[in-house]
Amino acid sequence: MANSRSAKPVRKALPKPEKRSVGNGALPIAAQVRATLDQLKRLGTFRTRESLSRYGITGPTAETAFGVSVGEIRAVGKEITKRNGGPNHELALALWETGNYEAQLLAAFVGDPVRVTPAQMDRWCKDFDNWGVCDTVCFHLFDRSPHAMTKVTKWATEKGEFQKRAAFALLASAALHNKQEPDDVFVKTLPLIEAASNDERNFVKKGVLWALRGVGSRTTKRKAAAIKLAEKLGKSSDATARWIGKTAIREMNKA
Repeated sequence: MANSRSAKPVRKALPKPEKRSVGNGALPIAAQVRATLDQLKRLGTFRTRESLSRYGITGPTAETAFGVSVGEIRAVGKEITKRNGGPNHELALALWETGNYEAQLLAAFVGDPVRVTPAQMDRWCKDFDNWGVCDTVCFHLFDRSPHAMTKVTKWATEKGEFQKRAAFALLASAALHNKQEPDDVFVKTLPLIEAASNDERNFVKKGVLWALRGVGSRTTKRKAAAIKLAEKLGKSSDATARWIGKTAIREMNKA
């Protein structure tokens, strides 16, 4: 594989420059995208790029990777939001459209959850082709959207592996982060977890397990309800459901 510093990512067409300047007030969006991609490319290393496949991050989007660590991407995101005086949602949307792996991760860190629309969530979910992008977007952006729980319900029946995983990654993230939500909001999602517990695809079943553990966090009521379902799944005749149930019980009791 070519060195990541010289490899050229497969990019979608960049958005046309806008007449007005946004972001830092000096550069149009297209110029900001080019500058950001150049910055990410400089940060990339061959070693980090090669490590993606060892963690199960593969597919067309991963093939565009420069090889930048998540920590460095997060730092770039903080730099952008500080310069912009807050989230830069226009830049996030434009970065996503490049199709570059690191750019899509960065979009999760610079996007504005208040401005995330249901249509945007569906578009991005449709593009998910690896767990790295899926989980980062759900954990750092979508879970703070007011549309999060609606999408959990909708995506839980998706056919695509990463589209269905997105439902449960989003549920897990919301359950962990949204401390003000009533317990019943999350307890009511347990039937979705049970319905998906026989999906043996690796990234779906791990997402379902994550969601069950997430629902079982924070409060005694939620934990009791999650353990009750986990015990039921642990006795299932289905091997995948049984694995999810037994693993969830072990990990929730340990926690």
